[in-house]
Amino acid sequence: MRLCDRHGCDAKGDCPAPKSPNNPDRWYFCERHAAEYNSGWNYFEGLDKEEAELREKAERGDTEGYREAAWAAWGGPGDGTRSRDEMRALEALGLESDADFEAVRKAWRTRAKEVHPDLRPGDKAAAAEFLKLQTAYEVLRAAEDRRAWKG
Repeated sequence: MRLCDRHGCDAKGDCPAPKSPNNPDRWYFCERHAAEYNSGWNYFEGLDKEEAELREKAERGDTEGYREAAWAAWGGPGDGTRSRDEMRALEALGLESDADFEAVRKAWRTRAKEVHPDLRPGDKAAAAEFLKLQTAYEVLRAAEDRRAWKG
């Protein structure tokens, strides 16, 4: 295990950071010290506006098409906006990949009422289905909370 390059830190150093611009040598910091190091780092320092735009365009060149396609609703399950767990949760609720959270809530309430253990006592299949729906809803609610927090 590689240790953090910050003097006195014994944490795992798994976050590479450049020692200087355009230099292949790297420091290896723990996550906390990498964030501290990068807070003062200006990737475009010393470049004029045109050079900075060219460098940014080159960095984004590989993924630009995906972002541009999102407005046309080309993205589906593989557009990267939802995790694999979220996709499984949407499938469990019988929803499309582009369903908003209000549709998730509505589908969950409707389907959960049909198989709720209080309405169908002793039915093991209904209890298992209810548990599956509850788990799907919790996965999607947590994802929605993360998006709102980042927002």
